[in-house]
Amino acid sequence: MAAAEPKPPAGVAAARRLARGCWSAFWDYETPKVIVVKNRRLGVVYRLVQLLILLYFVWYVFIVQKSYQDRETGPESSVITKVKGITSSEHKVWDVEEYVKPPEGGSVFSIITRIEVTPSQTPGTCPESVRVSNATCDSDEDCVAGELDMLGNGVRTGRCVPYYHGASKTCEVSGWCPVEDGASVSQFLGKMAPNFTILIKNSIHYPKFQFSKGNIENRKDGYLKRCMFDEVLHLYCPIFRLGFIVERAGENFTELAHTGGVIGVIINWDCDLDLPASNCNPKYSFRRLDPKHIPASSGYNFRFAKYYKINGNTTRTLIKAYGIRIDVIVHGQASSV
Repeated sequence: MAAAEPKPPAGVAAARRLARGCWSAFWDYETPKVIVVKNRRLGVVYRLVQLLILLYFVWYVFIVQKSYQDRETGPESSVITKVKGITSSEHKVWDVEEYVKPPEGGSVFSIITRIEVTPSQTPGTCPESVRVSNATCDSDEDCVAGELDMLGNGVRTGRCVPYYHGASKTCEVSGWCPVEDGASVSQFLGKMAPNFTILIKNSIHYPKFQFSKGNIENRKDGYLKRCMFDEVLHLYCPIFRLGFIVERAGENFTELAHTGGVIGVIINWDCDLDLPASNCNPKYSFRRLDPKHIPASSGYNFRFAKYYKINGNTTRTLIKAYGIRIDVIVHGQASSV
C-alpha cells in the first residue's frame, strides 16, 4: 500500500490560493454601471453645478486671475523727490533749504509746518521743566544733587529754585539753559504750505521680464515746468501740490500742520506684459499712516539744533519741529505668458 503524500503547511496553501486568485482577477474586465434618472429637477441642478464649475475656471481662474501667466511681485524701484515753494512765519521767510528735512530728496522726507524755538541756549544751570517727573519742589531737600533723570534736561544740582514764570519751584539742573518749555516761541509755517509742489520721480524694473518704466512723460518741450498731476489729463506729470496730497488722504490741512502726521503716497504698478507697454501705468493713492486716533502717540515731530558761538561761548538754538512726513511707497506685480 502506497504511503500518503504529506500535506503542505497551512501558510503555503494560503499563499497558493492567494496567487491563483490574483492571477484569475488579473484577466477580469469590469465597467461601472450607469443609471439614468429621469428627473427634470435633479437634471437642472446637475447641469447648473457643471455650469458654475465651468464659469469658475473660465472667468475667475483664466480671465480674472490669469493663472496661466508667470508672475513677478515687488519691482525694483528708485524714488527721487524735489519740493519747491516758499512760506513765511511771524518772524521770517522760509525756503526749501530750511523746511525740508532731510534735503537729499529720497522716498521719505518731512516738510516742517510749525516750530517751537528755544533761542540762545548755553551750558549752565537753570530750573528744570515742570513736565519732568518729580521736578517740582518746595525746598532743597526735595532735590538730590547728582541725580539724572533720563527724561529730564540735565543733572540736578541739589537746589530748589523759582520757575521761569508763576509761583512754582523746580529743581535746578546743569545742562543747556534755559530748558525747552521755559523760553520757547511757537511759529507757524503752514500759511503757504498747501501750495508747495512735490515732484516724485519713480522708476521701476521687473528683472524676470527685463521690463522697465518710469512715471514721467518722455518729452523735451518743458512739459514738467507747466503741468500739474491729473489722473486723466496728466498722469505722467508726477508733480503734486501738498494740499492735494493731504486732501486726498482725507485730512484737514490746518490741523495736520499744527500736530504733524505721516502721509503715504502709494504708487502701484500692476502690469500685464502680454499687452503693449502703454497699458502699464502707475496708480496713485494717498492715506494717513500714523495712528491719529491714539492721543498718546498721534502727530509727528522731531528736534534739531543749530550751533554757533557768541563771544567765544558755545550757543545753540533748539528747534522742536512739527511737520508732514511723506512716505513714498512703491509696489506692484507683472505677469506674462
